[in-house]
Amino acid sequence: MTQARRHHDPAVKGFASDNYAGVHPEVLEALALANGGHQVAYGEDAYTAHLQEVFRRHFGERAEAWPVFNGTGANVVGLRAMTAPWEAVVCAETAHVNTDEGGAPERTAGLKLLTVPTPDGKLTPALIDRQAWGFGDEHRAQPRVVSISQSTELGTLYTPEEIAAVAVHCHDLGMLLHLDGARLTNAAAALDVPLRALTTDAGVDVLSFGGTKAGLMFGEVVVVLDPAAVRGLVYLRKTAMQLASKMRFVSVQFEALLAGDLWLRNARNANAMAARLAAAVREVPGVTVTREVRANAVFAVLPRDVADRLRKRFRFYTWDESTGEVRWMTAFDTTEADVDAFAAALAEEMAQR
Repeated sequence: MTQARRHHDPAVKGFASDNYAGVHPEVLEALALANGGHQVAYGEDAYTAHLQEVFRRHFGERAEAWPVFNGTGANVVGLRAMTAPWEAVVCAETAHVNTDEGGAPERTAGLKLLTVPTPDGKLTPALIDRQAWGFGDEHRAQPRVVSISQSTELGTLYTPEEIAAVAVHCHDLGMLLHLDGARLTNAAAALDVPLRALTTDAGVDVLSFGGTKAGLMFGEVVVVLDPAAVRGLVYLRKTAMQLASKMRFVSVQFEALLAGDLWLRNARNANAMAARLAAAVREVPGVTVTREVRANAVFAVLPRDVADRLRKRFRFYTWDESTGEVRWMTAFDTTEADVDAFAAALAEEMAQR
């Protein structure tokens, strides 16, 4: 009998991050299925071997899946494999690799990030050109990779056509395209397109594919879509401390997510709950939804004192301290009742004010 005991109330939900959610029951079942007996360590197991087939169904026959522990690791390993020490990565100023990786791309990978201000978190060919220059100049870090996020940190989405335009521009410049897909499943569900429409078919070279936000316990995957775009990835994963010894437990989770439609069901629910949340809070006087809701993020401005009191009942973060803008995230396990309870609490706090 286990000596562990529950230390939280499973009925309590928050709106701070989709990382706050637990593990989908089907993923837990898959983990139990992979347990028992011995499997070769460090990725030479039957589950990781089968995972290649699973990813190729979604991303094409050339796709190579490299499981890692987390999203920071996926971005660092992928970008390192795409660059030489003297090369740089162009990204939006708001990109996760720039704002929320704790400096890991710079400290761990030694990468120079060339950032571009954007109105909506999205890069365009014209915006890329603000930093994609100085080729051959020994005094400037050489632009080599453009990294985009889907969905973006501001909740916006790239259409397949927009990604394709960015990819063509990158390749014309002799550069590569990396996609940070921590919430790629949410974007594909929102746009009602297959995963490869936003990646392989659009010309993306390397992808960081998110699992934790989609209902997994842990794990992300570096997906190489063009083998010529990377080098040394097998060594870089190890030196970045992202090589799991018991990799079968990472791989089987992604099989549970992608072999059927679990990824789509989870994403559709999170997106639908964000739309419901936005509709509900728009009805509360004094609250302004500040950005179009496309996936599973809702941005809003409300009085700071109300936000502080409401945060004691439901966790969420302030996005912009200067304006008081907050961000509310929904997850695969967010329910209509969760959303309605949050909206009611918001209305109560606003009424007390």
